Parts: sequence; structure tokens; C-alpha cells
Amino acid sequence: MESPIVQLLVLAAIAVFLILRLRSVLGTREGFEKPPLPRTEQPEPAAKSRHSFEVIEGGPDRDITDHVPEDSPSAEALTAMKRAEPSFSVHEFLSGARAAYEMILMGFERGDLNEISPFLSEDVAESFASVIDHRADQGLTIDATFVGIRELQLVEATFDEATQEGEVTVRYVADLTWQVRDADGVVIEGDEKQIKRQKDVWTFARKMGADDPNWQLVATGE
Repeated sequence: MESPIVQLLVLAAIAVFLILRLRSVLGTREGFEKPPLPRTEQPEPAAKSRHSFEVIEGGPDRDITDHVPEDSPSAEALTAMKRAEPSFSVHEFLSGARAAYEMILMGFERGDLNEISPFLSEDVAESFASVIDHRADQGLTIDATFVGIRELQLVEATFDEATQEGEVTVRYVADLTWQVRDADGVVIEGDEKQIKRQKDVWTFARKMGADDPNWQLVATGE
């Protein structure tokens, strides 16, 4: 039978080994950590804090001023949109507008409006359909490949207090390859090896606070 002392030494060695392993994985709490405050020096409640949260709340909203001048009508409109729908984010809207541009543009170029129709107003959908039908009547097809967006800029924002509808106009500069083929498949315009610069100014609209989160394209221009 093994000696109790030997057993204790073995257990002690195992304990030391485990401690060293834990320290190597979790690290140690040394340096750059502030010691706990004495009970009498605990931070004051938020309501009595020395920091003025009113200054932060009353300051410029960077989500807005990063995209439009602070005192502009567009900034006022975006602020009103946020009051109507506190979860609204200009940054997130522009991210969605970037994705929507490629999706809508390429759907139009392919002549397929099925997937993009929920994101088009009735007027824009009819205008797109008219162009697509005219191309089909002439036996023309378009081969296009989206390369990427070079520039995206928020141009203007408006808000109708009565209807609670917000409108945001975005300017795009994108690159794509583009060529037109006739009924016989002969290329009559464009070059698949040459990148074309595409410029568009699109306006999106939505009723703020509505259950449907989707914005609709209500106007297009250059």
C-alpha cells in the first residue's frame, strides 16, 4: 500500500499543474486594472452623475450629420423620420439602398420584374415594364454584369408630417459591362469587355412607423 505522504505529494503536484494550466489559458489579473473603489467612493447613480447626458442627447446625430449638413432641410427631415420611427437608421438605410440598386438595376436589364416588383412603386413598375416590352418587340436582349458601386451619396430627404411618408434621394455611380444583341444574337451596341459607367439618381419612399420595412423606388433620374 502506498504511503499517505506519497499520495499527498502526488495530489499536490497535480494541483500545482492544474493551477499553472489555468493561468496559461485565462491569464492573470495583473496591471492596468483599477482596484475596487471603497464603499464610500462608489460611483454616483446615473441621475446624479457628473457627466451631462443631456449634452450627448442634445448634440449632433452623427448618423445624420455624416451624410447631410447639420442645419440643412434634409437633416431636419431625417430627424423627423427618426421621431416617427426611432429604430430608423440612415446608415442602415444606405446599406439597403446599395443592395437594392444592384438588385433592381440588374432585374431591369434582364427584363425580369418578378423579384423586384415589391420594391417598385406602381408608376416606376409601369415605366420599367414599358421599356422591357419595347425591347422585346424589337427582338433586343441585354447582357449585363454588375461590377460594383463607385459612389453612393444621400442627395436629399423630405418628410410629410401629415402622411408620415419619408422620401430619400440617393445618387449612384456604378460600373458594369453591357451589350445589346438583336434577334439574331448579334451585338449591336456595347462591349462585354469594356466597363460602362452608370449614373443614376433614385428616390425611395416609405411611410415611417409602418409594419412593412421595405422602401419603394418612386422616381428615377440621372
